[in-house]
Amino acid sequence: MLSTAALRAHLLAARLAGPVATSREESLRRYRLFAARDPRVLLGLEPDDDWSFMELLGLMSEKCGVSVDPANVSGPDVIDPELTIAALDAFADRLREAARDRVPVLLGTGHPHRLLGFYAALASALSAAGCRVLTPAEGRCIDITTRFGVRTHRLAYVRGVAMVRAPGARPTASEPGAHSHSPLPVRVALGCAAESGGPLPGLVIGDHGWVCGAGQLGFEAMGPGDTDDPALFVGEAEGRVSVAVPLDDGVRSGYYRPITRYVLNRACLSQ
Repeated sequence: MLSTAALRAHLLAARLAGPVATSREESLRRYRLFAARDPRVLLGLEPDDDWSFMELLGLMSEKCGVSVDPANVSGPDVIDPELTIAALDAFADRLREAARDRVPVLLGTGHPHRLLGFYAALASALSAAGCRVLTPAEGRCIDITTRFGVRTHRLAYVRGVAMVRAPGARPTASEPGAHSHSPLPVRVALGCAAESGGPLPGLVIGDHGWVCGAGQLGFEAMGPGDTDDPALFVGEAEGRVSVAVPLDDGVRSGYYRPITRYVLNRACLSQ
């Protein structure tokens, strides 16, 4: 089993924690947008409280380890690896409980080119433990607002993990699907599951809109979030996200493999 010390060293070496690729400017910009309730950064969450910029900065300092100083406005943002490890432990503990209870699970990602391997390994381990890995609404078309305007995407599943693809796109190993922050895919998937009579997931695992969109609808949800993803951590603070793991969600896909091994080992799900 990967030790905590070895995991910490890997997090720092791979820049999953410590100084990360996400810039301080981008994080602060998105905190301001969230405070203004811009739907592009709410990720499907409808906060109960009116979060000010300074309240968000304080929350992100507590949950991720970013600087609480608003005058710190440039350079790379920072994630405290101790907070990442504590959240990974909580994430793994919840996986173990889900496997024990054999709850149906839904996994989805807006970062398929980076995180598909991580989620696919979780899907495989949970399936082997007796959990049903759900794939509702496969092939369904979804209109998603992008920086290029509204574009039609198709919901697809790869190795048990949901993602969206632009129609006509030819997926490759490095680009299996489209990058997306939208909560619409999880809403469509959950709506289709409900309309067909279930089963409904007892746990949703993912990122971006998959976590916040599911949590907003009352489903237990958890997953990783970067320093510029305040919605996941607000969702956790308000009780709609069970575990938000602070880490850089855009590094090379291979860098997540030690995290996968650590989580599966702690969850007693290693295959």
